[in-house]
Amino acid sequence: NITFISVIMHEKALCCLSTTDCEILMTFSQTSTEREASEQSKAQRVYDHLRGRIRELKIPPGTRLRKNKIAMACGVSRAPVSEAITRLASEGLVDVFPQNGSFVSPIREEDIQEAIFMRNALEVETVKQVTMEADQELFNRLEENLQLQAQALEAKKLDLVRLDDLDEMFHTMIITSIHSPRAQRVLAAARAILDRPRFLALPEHDRPQDTLIEHQRILDAIRTGDTELAGSAMRVHINNVAEAIDEILTQITEYLDDESASNQ
Repeated sequence: NITFISVIMHEKALCCLSTTDCEILMTFSQTSTEREASEQSKAQRVYDHLRGRIRELKIPPGTRLRKNKIAMACGVSRAPVSEAITRLASEGLVDVFPQNGSFVSPIREEDIQEAIFMRNALEVETVKQVTMEADQELFNRLEENLQLQAQALEAKKLDLVRLDDLDEMFHTMIITSIHSPRAQRVLAAARAILDRPRFLALPEHDRPQDTLIEHQRILDAIRTGDTELAGSAMRVHINNVAEAIDEILTQITEYLDDESASNQ
């Protein structure tokens, strides 16, 4: 029947892929049923998948993104894949070379510094505004997020992907509460640039525990209604992230662009 034929065609398509291509695609295939149930658009699903794999360096810098094979394995047309790659390129995670293809970009120190600056400028002012307007519903959602972060830390095996996702959700809840889609897009782009070095820095030293403590201080400051205290708590948190990233960059020169690597 049609379903059986589709499965056979899908398996044949996977057999034609290289080892790297399979690494890019297999996780998406394994969770396709779960993803299809979501309300996200096809392009959003492809974007989320690719960004996640790029973040974890399971698709390392320099890897070519083959649209036809990604589209076939994801069960979508080329259009959503192209849209997802275009978005990743706009965020600095993919380099597109006309006539040559799309490749996962190297980590660029200049981009990281710019992203840290953008996060400081945007998130410090955002948390000040939120402090003046926050209600109990926001407090409850942020507190629930922190409880989930604590549970992730207490797990027998630290799930860095889960912890990083909760980290992003915490900051997203704060910025979405000011109802500025443009600010949300700017922050999302800045965070995307920091995805890889921040994820690599997360397990270093006591960074997972420190992240939770810093998030708790941000929430506590928001509760006080003191805008300067909340802004200071956010600034300290982002600066600590920046310091952790600076330290990890010296250990991952193979993922950096030539200019950034020479500076380490």
